[in-house]
Formats: sequence, structure tokens, C-alpha cells
Amino acid sequence: MNKIGLIIKREYLTRVRKRSFLIMTFLGPILMAAIYIIPIMLALHSGDEKMRIAVVDESHWFEDRFTDNKEHTFVLMPGLPIDSVKELVKNEIFDMALYVPPTQLNIPSNAIVYSIRQVPMEIENYISSVMQKEIEDQKLMAKGVDPEIVSAVKTNVNLQVMRMDDKGNEKETFTRVQFVLGILLASLVYMFIIFFGGQVMQGVAEEKTNRIIEVIISSVKPFQLMMGKIIGVSLVALTQFVMWILLTGALYLGFSAFIGLSHPGMLSQGTVMSQEITANDIMSNESVQNILQIAQSIDFGTIIVSFLIFFILGYLLYATLYAAIGSLVDNNTDSQQFTLPVTVPLMIAIISSFYIVNNPDSSLSIWLSMIPFTSPISMMVRIPFGVPIWQIVASVVLLAGSFVLMTWLAAKIYRTGILMYGKKLSYKEIFKWLNYK
Repeated sequence: MNKIGLIIKREYLTRVRKRSFLIMTFLGPILMAAIYIIPIMLALHSGDEKMRIAVVDESHWFEDRFTDNKEHTFVLMPGLPIDSVKELVKNEIFDMALYVPPTQLNIPSNAIVYSIRQVPMEIENYISSVMQKEIEDQKLMAKGVDPEIVSAVKTNVNLQVMRMDDKGNEKETFTRVQFVLGILLASLVYMFIIFFGGQVMQGVAEEKTNRIIEVIISSVKPFQLMMGKIIGVSLVALTQFVMWILLTGALYLGFSAFIGLSHPGMLSQGTVMSQEITANDIMSNESVQNILQIAQSIDFGTIIVSFLIFFILGYLLYATLYAAIGSLVDNNTDSQQFTLPVTVPLMIAIISSFYIVNNPDSSLSIWLSMIPFTSPISMMVRIPFGVPIWQIVASVVLLAGSFVLMTWLAAKIYRTGILMYGKKLSYKEIFKWLNYK
């Protein structure tokens, strides 16, 4: 055990001191925080780029229908030929020109936007929606129907989904939130298994190629070396994962505080919460109540504990296989024929995730979350929807048992393959190694 501890220490310190580890540890949180920060920064500076749109409406249907806001303003150009307005756009007096040609029928159905720059999709959607609503209103009036009546009868349905257990207890579920959470957790497990499992394989293959392994094997047993590498890299993965969470949270809170101090106007838009808002005001806010209701409907304790267990066991299971593959090959090119069978179950699990989120209690979903080679991903997709405890326990037991079995088999391959050079191996020969005592 002392030798395994030394190998773990060596693997851990060697990798965390690498420049690539430090770059990814700090770059990852920045990229994740940018998803939150960039939209806010764009919103803060959007007022500096207000667009002026000239409107030439020869149908006279929409002249007073377009309204200005902080992002764009519409200027009517009655009686002015469209060619003259296009010249104004070319000279950058206007950012773009909206032209509604005269129609030979009763209802105009075409319009053209001229611009020397890319037209923002938001403006396209706004112009289309305004024209569409006006045309619909005119059609209703032509049929003797008041558009206000149609607007009055439009109703939004608030559909609640209540899940009942065997004891008759009811609990509201939010499918969209569970969908996003399940796919996110599955993607994290998949990404870390592929990335850090590949590091184990690459590290073993490099030491074998450089003949360093011959010196190491003279001091430690092959099994000790393999386990030391697997556990050492797993600690690197956990370190980076924890650092990502802490740094991302720090960036999020720091930027929120900065926006609250430097742009207090953003607070009224709900982007950042003001310190002057009382507790009663917060609790009476409908959006905040919805967030709290969603948070209460999700069993975060079970999700966090399950994620850590399946994350660690899933990595250990596949890392043993990657270590065995690394001992078989002399370079990364030769590893392709052996990594394909290992990655196929992972690909099946990640592709099946989109079926599981729609059918988390189906027989196929349950089996995928029980089979050890797919359960680290498939079970994490199911857990936000609520999984019986006995299924989680059974899946963990099967996964842990498979890790022990794969470690025993991988050790047989590792101790033979690690000292073989320049020989193309076949699956038939590898199976023979498994029968050696």
C-alpha cells in the first residue's frame, strides 16, 4: 500500500503542476461564467447602438404600427421613393430601410428590408410579428370580428404535474428543469470519463514507449502501478472539478455584486437583487416564488450524493479499461482498435439520454441505468425525475462489483502487455492472457 501511495502522489503532483492543468482549471470557470456575464454586458451596452430604420409603406397599412424602444427607432418617409431611401442607407444616415410595396390585392403580404449590414434577427422577428398581427386584425374586422374579442378569449393554461408515490403523497414536478439537469449531469460524467480516462491510457502508453516502465516494474508490482495511476488521475479530476465549482461561483457572485454597485438600474429588471428590497417584497415576487418552488421539488441531496458516487465509480471502471489498453499499444494510433469497444457503451448511454428524459421509468431506461457500462450516465439522467432508492442502491452495487471484476481482468492484461513491444496484438491473444494464473 505504501508503494501505491507513492505512485498516487507522483501521478497527482506531476499532473497538477502541468501548465495545461493550470490553464484549464482557470479557463474552464471563466468560460462557464461567461455564459452568465456576456448577455448582461451586451444588455448594458445595447443602448449605445440604437438603430434607425426608415419606413416606406406604400400600402399605408403599417405606418403607425411600429413603436420605438431603446434598441431601435422607426422614421416614416411618406412619399419618398424607395430608391432615394436606399441611398440614405448607403450613406449610413439610416441603418436600414423597410419597404412595403403597394399591393394589387386587398392585403399586403410582402416587405423588404434593405441594409448594408447584417440585420439583427430580433428586428426581423419584430417587424414580421407587427405586420402579421396587423394583417390578422384586418382579416378579422373584414369578417365582422372584433380583434379585441379574440385577444380577450386567449388564455394561458397553467398545467401542474403532480407525481404520487405508493403512499399517496403528492409532489409537483417541473419536467423542463429535470430535463436540463439530467442532460447536464450526464454530459459532465461523460466528459470526465472520456477526458481523464484517456489521460490514464496516454500516460501508460508514454511510459511504455519511453521504456521507463521497465525501471518502475523492477520496484513495484504491475497491479500496484496500475491502481496508483488510476487513483492518482481520479484525484486530479476531482481537484479540477471542485476548483471549477468554487471559481465559477466566485466569479458569479463577484460579477453580480459589481453590477449591483455600478449599474443599479439593472436591479429593476431582475438581473441582480437589490439589498434594499425587504424580505416580504422578495417572497411576494412571483418569479422568486417559482424558483423556490422548483428548488423544493428537486431532491438535491440525492442528486449530489449520487453524482459523486456514479462519477467516481464510473471513472474507476473505465479507467481500468483505459489502463489495460495503454499497456497493449506502443502509440496512440494503435489504440483506436481497442478503444472503440470501450467507448461504444458510453456513446449508447449519451445518445439514449434523450430517450430517457422523456421516458425515465420505461423498461429500457431502467435497464440502461442498471448495466454497469451505461449506468454512470443513464442513472444520472433519471435521478432528477425521481428514482426509487432500491434501484440506485442496486445500480451502485452492480457498478462497484463490475469495477472489482474489471480491475482483476485488467490487471492480468496489464502485467503481460506492459512489457511487450513492437507486436501487433489480437483479441484472441488477449483472451489467452486472461486465462493465465
